[in-house]
Amino acid sequence: MGLDNPLHIAFLLILLLLVFGAKRLPEMGRSLGSGMRGFKDSLSGEHEHTSLVASAEQHAAPVATPAAAPAAPIVAPVREPVIAVVREPGTPAA
Repeated sequence: MGLDNPLHIAFLLILLLLVFGAKRLPEMGRSLGSGMRGFKDSLSGEHEHTSLVASAEQHAAPVATPAAAPAAPIVAPVREPVIAVVREPGTPAA
């Protein structure tokens, strides 16, 4: 039991091909390889960029920043008018 049998490995490869398709498998392999490479570099303490990362940054399309929207004017909250009741001294409260 396990992956020591070549027939098991072939079955898994055919199953992966059917599930993900021929176009998606190379992308998954590249991302898995770069992830493993990054993990290995972080464990060993090396923090150098590979040529693959540098070339990807050079070929990346520049991202256009959207224009800043005009700020909305700051408006003070409207307060309800206060109605004061003035009583003459010496009159009883209602």
